Amino acid sequence: MGESDWLAAVFEEQRGHLRAVAYRLLGSVSDADDAVQETWLRLAGTDQDAVENLGGWLTAVVARVSLNMLRSRRRRPEEPVGDSWPADAELAAWTGPAAGTGGAGRAGRVADPEAEAVLADSVGLALLIVLDTLTPAERLAFVLHDLFAMPFPEIAAVLGRSADATRLASCRVRGAPSPDHGDLGRQREVAAAFLAAARGGDLSALVAVLDSDVTLTGDAAAVPGGRPAVLRGAELVARGARLSSARAEHSQLALVDGAVGVVYAPRGRLQIVLALTVSPARKITAIDVIADPDRLGRLRVAVLPG
Repeated sequence: MGESDWLAAVFEEQRGHLRAVAYRLLGSVSDADDAVQETWLRLAGTDQDAVENLGGWLTAVVARVSLNMLRSRRRRPEEPVGDSWPADAELAAWTGPAAGTGGAGRAGRVADPEAEAVLADSVGLALLIVLDTLTPAERLAFVLHDLFAMPFPEIAAVLGRSADATRLASCRVRGAPSPDHGDLGRQREVAAAFLAAARGGDLSALVAVLDSDVTLTGDAAAVPGGRPAVLRGAELVARGARLSSARAEHSQLALVDGAVGVVYAPRGRLQIVLALTVSPARKITAIDVIADPDRLGRLRVAVLPG
């Protein structure tokens, strides 16, 4: 085996871990793959004999590349909606090999594949809300240390900061209010039932998931007449939703400012968001239809697994 073949084989062994790190930092599969590819290019142009710990070096590089992408993204808020959160990357983020010199992961692998999927899904929902409140540097420090067990001095080298400064993000996340997993699960269940009924044009199923006094508001950009509109009552709102069955077919569940809603984003460009309010009785009490570009640009949106 030639040196180039050996290097490629070693990189492939690390690819899953690098993709998980980049994915946790970027929240997008395509962006994570771009970061991994850039890491490979940097490895190919580096003197590998000067690298003592190849795994740690690769992790540091993919983290630095991801950090630059995060900072660039913050400067360009018009970026399209990202990819969904696939179970394999979620699981790799929690059960894959740790970064840095430690070598051992923080979390043990769950034996039951179904339990792994449930764990990945629930953790992804809750953690995404917290991660989205962090600056790029804080997010990197938290992900590398708390999820991948990279020591603070190594993170500090990536960030160009002191080791003490890198501890702040971890402390901030631990001190943040924990999202209510049960509440998110209830929201998702109701939103999924609403979207399925809308796709099928099932009027009775739509009425069943709506509160009798539900209110739907649409901004001027969401209404054909170009003027804000309000619909009240389950029957009226259900009929309006049934008329949108073709659009619902291409819509997806998403986190919208920390709550589960529905997004319509053809070709990755966000056009319409349905922000849902779900009661403890598992009924939708309010729907805010958002299509105004300025309003859409201020939303924090992440598509959820199907």
